[in-house]
Amino acid sequence: MFSASSATVSSATATAHSGRGRRIVRLTASVVASGLAVAGVLVGAGGAAADEAPPHQGGATAVLDGLKTYDTAVLHTDGKKQTLPAGLFEMTVDGGGKLKTYCIDIHNPTQDQAKYLETPWNQTSLGSNKDAGRIRWILEHSYPQVDDLSDLAEKAGTGALTEKTAAAGTQVAIWRFSDKAEVTASDKQAEKLADWLEKTATDTAEPKASLALDPVAVSGRSGERIGPVTVRTNAGQVSVAPPADSASGVGITDKKGKPVTTAADGDQLYFDVPADSPDGSAALTVQATTSVPVGRAFAGVTRSQTQILAGSSESTVSADAAASWAEKGAAPAATARKNCDKSGVDITVGNKGDEAYTFELDGTEHTVEAGESVTVTVPVAEDQAYDVTVTGPGGFAKTFKGVLDCRTSGSTTGGVDTQTLDQPAPTTATAGGGTAGPEGNLAETGSSNATPVIAGIAIGLVVIGGGAVFFLRRRKGQSTAE
Repeated sequence: MFSASSATVSSATATAHSGRGRRIVRLTASVVASGLAVAGVLVGAGGAAADEAPPHQGGATAVLDGLKTYDTAVLHTDGKKQTLPAGLFEMTVDGGGKLKTYCIDIHNPTQDQAKYLETPWNQTSLGSNKDAGRIRWILEHSYPQVDDLSDLAEKAGTGALTEKTAAAGTQVAIWRFSDKAEVTASDKQAEKLADWLEKTATDTAEPKASLALDPVAVSGRSGERIGPVTVRTNAGQVSVAPPADSASGVGITDKKGKPVTTAADGDQLYFDVPADSPDGSAALTVQATTSVPVGRAFAGVTRSQTQILAGSSESTVSADAAASWAEKGAAPAATARKNCDKSGVDITVGNKGDEAYTFELDGTEHTVEAGESVTVTVPVAEDQAYDVTVTGPGGFAKTFKGVLDCRTSGSTTGGVDTQTLDQPAPTTATAGGGTAGPEGNLAETGSSNATPVIAGIAIGLVVIGGGAVFFLRRRKGQSTAE
């Protein structure tokens, strides 16, 4: 429901000017208040439905099954004590496989059956945490990586440990580094394990991705091999699936033009686009079965407690990359990544065409020359969802969705939002924050980047629960979008 008293709505205007070798876009924001449901994002005239995806460089995608092996812990905050479950979660990997994870976000809730993506540390709260490497050390030197509990108990000097108390002690030690939480394990042996892990942990480097492609979007000219896209993986070999539309004639090759169906770490892939291809786009997928490295972060697609990997079976991992091309003019390629340092999402638009284009944002003009790229950070409030759509020539459209989850809520709020054992749990038991829906303040949002103003172009941003929407519609000559 929309309340007029809680909203401030400004006009949305856009003008387009054509010049030799460049085009200029001017945007102002239309701001709507929390509670206003936005059905979608306006795209340019004739634009196709956008390909939607959360920013993801590749790896495992999994669904949270819940907290499986746990005991209890006590969280001390502002002179109050709260008892909460502490231990190992399990996830089911899309395509096959199981993951075991610990929470690194004690105050945030979990969503039942939430979807998670393997994510670099710098796109989570770990990126600004000087103790992130110590958390990885704990994972490698405690349960379940060390499954001989007698040996673990002897090293830590704890006395007898069970799977539940070992998991609880490990989780407590992790929370002391991930959330700077004052937390103790209820079981004496578990508490001794937590103390030993905290005292002994040393800095350890972030593990590499199980599978990633770099970059995930490229562009160029029809009649060329477009790329390269570099494979990064810990698997011995990955399979390479060509574009689904075989009738287009677009193939995947190496630099010399040899067709590729498998690849290894460091290999470079190219989209081989026939010379007579109409302006368009295509995608490839690489896939492998491998163990995801311990210490990889997993962030929720929706707002849900960030996790860190403690163990992996052989699991299906995959990554996608897209190419767009044009016979002449600008040739855009768009990517997105969370930028926790700037509290936003970086939208990067490259141009491998033969025509520059310019866009104006907040009074500043940005020109993307042929062969170059420009990155603009879209501000998004912590714990808020975002939906950014970029459209361009030849039906080019790309939508990026996700939730900005860069900090533990304990670092920004005075209260505690944890699910305690004496409270009714609406779904499965959780470690740290209870199961709850997304909530938070009205997001402060800015405008995102823009692609060439060719055959109509639009950028949209919808922040769920409140935010900003940007509209652009092109008419002949100078125009105003209403």
